Amino acid sequence: MNAADLPARSIAIVPAGEDASAPRVTRSTCPYCGVGCGVLIESEGGRITGVRGDPGHPANFGRLCTKGSTLHLTTKPELAPQVRLLQPELRTRRDAPRNPVSWDTALDHAAQRFADLITAHGPDSVGFYISGQMLTEDYYVFNKLAKGLIGTNNVDTNSRVCMSSAVAGYKATLGADAPPCAYEDIDHAACLFFVGSNAAWSHPIAFRRIEQAKARRPEMRIVVVDPRRTETAELADLHLQLLPGTDVALFHAMLHVMVWEDLIDPAFIAAHTSGFAALRDLVRDMSPAVAANLCGLKADDIVTAARWFALGAPSGSVQARQPTLSMYCQGLNQSSSGTAKNAGLINLHLACGQIGKPGAGPFSLTGQPNAMGGREVGGMANLLSAHRDLANPEHRAEVAALWGVADVPASRGKTAIELFQAAADGEVKALWIACTNPAQSLPDQAMVRRALERAEFVVVQEVYATAATVPYGDLLLPATTWGEKEGTVTNSERRISRVRAATAAPGAARDDWAIATDFARRLEALLPARLNGRLTLFPYATPEAVWNEHRESTRGRDLDITGLSWAALERDGPQQWPYPQGASGGKARLYADGIFPTADGRARFFAQPFKPVAEPCDARYPLALTTGRLRDQWHGMTRTGSVPRLFSHAPEPSIDLHPTELARRGLRDGELVRVASRRGDLLLPARATDTVRPGQAFIAMHWGAEYLAGRNAEGVARLGVNGLTLPALDPHSFQPELKHSAVRVEAANLPWHLAAFAWMPEESAQTLRATLMRELADLPFVLCVPFGRHRTGLLLRAAARGAPEAALLARIDTHFGVQGGAALHYADPGRGVRRAVRLNGEALDAALLSGPVDSVVAQGWLRELLQSEASAKPYGRWLLLPSPTPPGNAPSTSHQVCNCFDVRQHQIDALLPTLQGDDAARLAALQARLKCGTNCGSCLPELRRLVRDAAPVPA
Repeated sequence: MNAADLPARSIAIVPAGEDASAPRVTRSTCPYCGVGCGVLIESEGGRITGVRGDPGHPANFGRLCTKGSTLHLTTKPELAPQVRLLQPELRTRRDAPRNPVSWDTALDHAAQRFADLITAHGPDSVGFYISGQMLTEDYYVFNKLAKGLIGTNNVDTNSRVCMSSAVAGYKATLGADAPPCAYEDIDHAACLFFVGSNAAWSHPIAFRRIEQAKARRPEMRIVVVDPRRTETAELADLHLQLLPGTDVALFHAMLHVMVWEDLIDPAFIAAHTSGFAALRDLVRDMSPAVAANLCGLKADDIVTAARWFALGAPSGSVQARQPTLSMYCQGLNQSSSGTAKNAGLINLHLACGQIGKPGAGPFSLTGQPNAMGGREVGGMANLLSAHRDLANPEHRAEVAALWGVADVPASRGKTAIELFQAAADGEVKALWIACTNPAQSLPDQAMVRRALERAEFVVVQEVYATAATVPYGDLLLPATTWGEKEGTVTNSERRISRVRAATAAPGAARDDWAIATDFARRLEALLPARLNGRLTLFPYATPEAVWNEHRESTRGRDLDITGLSWAALERDGPQQWPYPQGASGGKARLYADGIFPTADGRARFFAQPFKPVAEPCDARYPLALTTGRLRDQWHGMTRTGSVPRLFSHAPEPSIDLHPTELARRGLRDGELVRVASRRGDLLLPARATDTVRPGQAFIAMHWGAEYLAGRNAEGVARLGVNGLTLPALDPHSFQPELKHSAVRVEAANLPWHLAAFAWMPEESAQTLRATLMRELADLPFVLCVPFGRHRTGLLLRAAARGAPEAALLARIDTHFGVQGGAALHYADPGRGVRRAVRLNGEALDAALLSGPVDSVVAQGWLRELLQSEASAKPYGRWLLLPSPTPPGNAPSTSHQVCNCFDVRQHQIDALLPTLQGDDAARLAALQARLKCGTNCGSCLPELRRLVRDAAPVPA
């Protein structure tokens, strides 16, 4: 079998007779969050040149957020040699380097290693860890490969870490993993109930629709339940800033109020549900007063939230109940009680009949672009195709018949954390990791690294050579990515969209489904017993062929799409499921008839007591750490990290702490601190903010060891934010706890600091960043990130107990071009101070500062001077002066608010005192003058806050 037997491309990039160099526009879908925005990819000469929102796509109607609108910048040909895997690479021994090999050699070797391990140790000795960023066709082939050909259910996905509690919550209550709502419900809701979702940053385009709905209907009530005062909470009429992990107590107390005040819908409960009596008895003692004490809330606020939820608005009544829509995400899911939280929220909908009608229902916001599609094909260790249950013998028999195998194994496979723990324990011998980065994203990174080191054979099928998991791969397989792939994805509202290729893939990269199919065919020759007399279980030549088999698997199921085809998607555009054969369209919302996909057709109430968090705070670890997203970054930043301008809004990591917590520890805003949990520690600057309550802390989830690293006093590598988090699992969904870890914070006490920044050649900046992280990895603290808008710069920060050896410092000088006569220098050997600046004409091109912290801490103004590319002449000796304060005429160091037009906060602050009128009028004037918030709109929540906090000028 040769790799040539499968097409390198699934369809022709350029139709026959068309000029490949001519400008083209290709309709596709954004690869970021679960909103599933349509995009128009502009390309010319085989190169992607731009991207804009698709006005005809019903998820976004032409809008894109900061991440989506910069997608074309992630595909620059200059980046590919630096960040892309372009050729299969293989090492036959762990202590040997990897070498480039052909696809035939790579997949022959992989097939033989897997066959040998399966023969020696059984099918469950291997496992696959895949991704919600894969296309549905990719997911389907991997699921069939594991469960059908190999005979193991050890195939799980990073959706386990993302959405599995939402899946379990839907199935436990409504009977199927089917979000019953649509985005259009936002336009009908009288009350919008957000829980554990900072949608303003995590789902920006959906949030634009919410902002517009609130502007059109100011009477609509918005409740936000979140331990932090997020940008989403800025739009709230009521913010319930509860203590982390207490959501179930809040929901039980709200139901207590609804029952006590006769706000429930007894007719709906009697006709369409079961189990209410047990739940009613459970919440009897969870009064608002009791819950207020547990949640850290006011009892009156809990009562208000319950009334608004039940009635849809303050002026509502039981007789004229208005619709309530809840929207929720990782704040509910990523928890050791995630299923109970999800189901507790759905209980409220069922108790009040707030489901199955326009504007009402529980709407889980999917975190990844195709987590829904992966669940549709059964790409998890406890699921089978088309929402079938692995534990159901009839369902296993149906799938085995469809695939043409004798059976599908009955025992549940190992879920994500279990899979890596089993590899760390030596039980799982081989891991195949595709399109995900567990060495950054999974909790308890020390355990994950042990697993990757102990596994006998690790395959990493990946787009980006910069991912933290790549160094652990014995075999690297280069995959295609956005703009190069063909297939489908399903967004949060069950809408299937086409993904299309605009250009050919670089190097030898191949589509994920094609790689898995080619490997499967080779493995079939070595494990013929599973073929059940067939020539192959993988007869696919195109992704459409894979999708057609998936479509057939849905026949008669709740997600039936037998009425759809690729031709129909081409003709009619994105469609929602179910879309059975003979239907004229998909279904916008589910359960309007009150019939649910359970054995008796009734929804089920879920009665589970409130349980405290898995790791309570104590005297040694007194702070509750939670994690979340930044506005302009995505996951582990393997893609967004290649776009320097996306670092402008949050250029460095920080730990957010309430000012009283800093004062209690004698710490200053911006000071480098040590954050420690029971699993590891991390060094990063502290940021004083009242968006978190005393006793709590927040770190953005994106900061892994690719960007933020170092070693502790024992020489153990620091592994990013997930070196702190814990792998405690929800008993129903097996989703790990990522939203609550007990930590302590203390001064880092590192006297020597370094800051270096410079413009770099775009074609080598990313390579140099990786080199710097590698060369400085033994220091206690090292951070290296790109910056810049029209040019590419690098920022390096480091800290240690003393100055490193001279050879390392000399290499840093050379990397930043400030060695010898190339720059102006200042040194104070007595204090250990070194400074160097390089000029390009009158403009600052590079700077390096090292020594005691007070000689480095004020480097921010120099970075602003470099980025502005203004003349450095007015600053004279200040360029080299090791002063802890900047010059009086220094450029402002305020942070960027608007990415689209590079508007900084100091510009906004200067203009606001000149504007008159109410908040809406001043915001409009601000937008007219500076253009901020007039393009993608991602900065609108922050703009509204700045306007609100500034005192209005009298007319």
